[in-house]
Amino acid sequence: MNRYYYDFHIHSCLSPCAENDMTPNNIAGVGVLTGLNVMALTDHNSCKNCPAFFTAAKRNGIIPIAGMELTTAEDIHVVCLFQTLDGAMAFDSFVDDHRMKLPNNVAVFGEQLILDGDDEVIGTEPWYLHPASEFSIEEVPALVQNYGGVCYPAHVDREANGVIATLGDFPDIRGVRCAEFYQKEKKNEYFERYPLLKEKRILVSSDAHNLWSIREKDAFLEIDDQPYSGDKVRAEIFRILRGECPA
Repeated sequence: MNRYYYDFHIHSCLSPCAENDMTPNNIAGVGVLTGLNVMALTDHNSCKNCPAFFTAAKRNGIIPIAGMELTTAEDIHVVCLFQTLDGAMAFDSFVDDHRMKLPNNVAVFGEQLILDGDDEVIGTEPWYLHPASEFSIEEVPALVQNYGGVCYPAHVDREANGVIATLGDFPDIRGVRCAEFYQKEKKNEYFERYPLLKEKRILVSSDAHNLWSIREKDAFLEIDDQPYSGDKVRAEIFRILRGECPA
């Protein structure tokens, strides 16, 4: 068993609220500097920079995970992670047909850049990525599972787009086995107020929208990685997130 330090919630320059220097190679490079082993790219309602991130992460010795921070119909943010890049991109296409389409105001929200593995701009997302999808929070776990993924509420300890702040409690949702904290120091306080959280695996990630917000290595999973391969580590991570094995 070895420790794998992770950050499962990072935005690239595709997200309208992220800095343009949040390129795939910059993100992976900072991950190396901060001692991370595994990083997930989770842009708002899109996976379109995940292919470039896979290229950049592998170049830097980081194990990449393709993801999305989906906005539910209730305006709750949910981290969706996929075991394969193909699964993530198929989910991206699915979500694209089921979210509000408002033209992006570049002057107000930024360019929403789509990059290649060398950080060259290959396109832009024309539709503003923040608005909600059609899916309720109860529907999302099964939808994500259809594409080989897992999901869980993002930053439950924050007011903006947090499930507790929005619904007033931590709901019992079928298929949700984890919850994300932004500040791990708040766990005990939230455990007392929302007992159902005690039954979930608690993950701590940065929700980074700029390079200096990517966390130093801290949160980790213990993984049996022998015989070693990046695919094996990724598969073991998803077994943990699905509740199939301890960590």
